[in-house]
Amino acid sequence: MADKKCPECPKCLPGWLVQFGDLMSLLLTFFILLLSMAVMDKKKVEEYFEIMRKAMGFLDQTQDTVKRDEATNTSRDASNDGDSNAQDTQSAVEEMTQIADEINEQTSTMSEQVQITEGNNEFTLDIPSSLMFGEGEYNLENRSAKRFISKIARVIRTMPQTFDIEIIGHTDRSNFTNDTIPRDGWDISALRSISVVKELIRNRIDPSQLKVSAYSSYRPKSENAAENRRVELRFVSSTEQKNILEKENFFDRLEQ
Repeated sequence: MADKKCPECPKCLPGWLVQFGDLMSLLLTFFILLLSMAVMDKKKVEEYFEIMRKAMGFLDQTQDTVKRDEATNTSRDASNDGDSNAQDTQSAVEEMTQIADEINEQTSTMSEQVQITEGNNEFTLDIPSSLMFGEGEYNLENRSAKRFISKIARVIRTMPQTFDIEIIGHTDRSNFTNDTIPRDGWDISALRSISVVKELIRNRIDPSQLKVSAYSSYRPKSENAAENRRVELRFVSSTEQKNILEKENFFDRLEQ
């Protein structure tokens, strides 16, 4: 037993490697501490990633990164503007619907119900004339009608200024004629629209947003004469219309 020798031990790693490992651990801890106290700039980080991808061959060397980023930001801004317009329109529709429901609770006939129809970045508030005007009248003197208009104006004041508002007067197919104003259905529909516009202005609505239109009996809603006697408030997003003119090269097409 005494003749047996102890097996040779494997050679140990050099002593400097232990100190090097401790140094790396301390540096890692130091950088983690710095990272925990730093504020990450998302834009800067994305720029660094783009530079690294380009340097490593993931991007075409001839591609202009700055122009591509500008195009991306432009499309993102356009998308955000479209989403914002849609949200503004939906919010306005919901508030107008609440006001219409309050009025409709006080009426029993369908011909006197306030209705709201929605379109592409626009909506229309359809108000029966009987809720605001007497037969053949065009002056807005009914107190409940004025309160109704004031509620609408309160909602309009909270809406973005990108909405243009068209007030449209309609009458039925009566053969009303007179020697003095109102002389016919055209006068009645126009004067009723003007009365609503003036009431909106009294309620601090910017006149530059308002537009008056009148169709007399030539835009009937149905065969029911009572439903055709109405005033419509049409809200249109002017920002969306400007975007359409730009995208479709409207003025270039005019020159052709």
